[in-house]
Amino acid sequence: MSVSVIIPAYNEERTITEVVQVVNTSPYNQDIIVVSDGSMDNTTTVAHQAGAKVLELPENIGKGGAMKAGVQEAKYEILLFLDADLIGLRKEHIQSLVEPILDGNAEMTVGVFEKGRLATDFAQLITPYLSGQRAVLKSIFLNVSELEASRYGVEAALTQHFRNSTSLRIIEVLLPDLTHLMKEEKLGLVKGFKERMKMYWEIAKWVK
Repeated sequence: MSVSVIIPAYNEERTITEVVQVVNTSPYNQDIIVVSDGSMDNTTTVAHQAGAKVLELPENIGKGGAMKAGVQEAKYEILLFLDADLIGLRKEHIQSLVEPILDGNAEMTVGVFEKGRLATDFAQLITPYLSGQRAVLKSIFLNVSELEASRYGVEAALTQHFRNSTSLRIIEVLLPDLTHLMKEEKLGLVKGFKERMKMYWEIAKWVK
């Protein structure tokens, strides 16, 4: 069984090429979809040049909507979601996220950074349910309500859906030496902090 890899991206021209290139070295490179969520930089161009299929949304609809748009284009039942701003991604990370699903041991995996950078490691240790690195079955993803409106709360909504079920299994997977660019690094201290607060507000609405 193959895997559809979906990478939601908003103005991620600095890092998207490396992420796509690593996915291309993995066994799961048959269906790589970058969803450019109203990006205003060269995300679309560089993602396409790196070898991904690019779904270009005309305006920013938020991470949840972008992920669902990618899922609707996905060919396969197993979905792997990766953030577009990852640093240090290796094909071993990809395999460790996918294999529990392929082996029938879980319906969703959640990746947790380890030994990457102190700030990002600590954040995921405290709140692993916010991780954007996860594999899940397509049929289950599409059964989660209101994902289009969840924006940054999409991972919290997915995790809550699993917690509310007595039959769905979730496994946390350690991802050593992996990290990502923080918003303050992308946007500057003030603008990045404001965007982080906006993200936390959107997440809080989905944490129950």
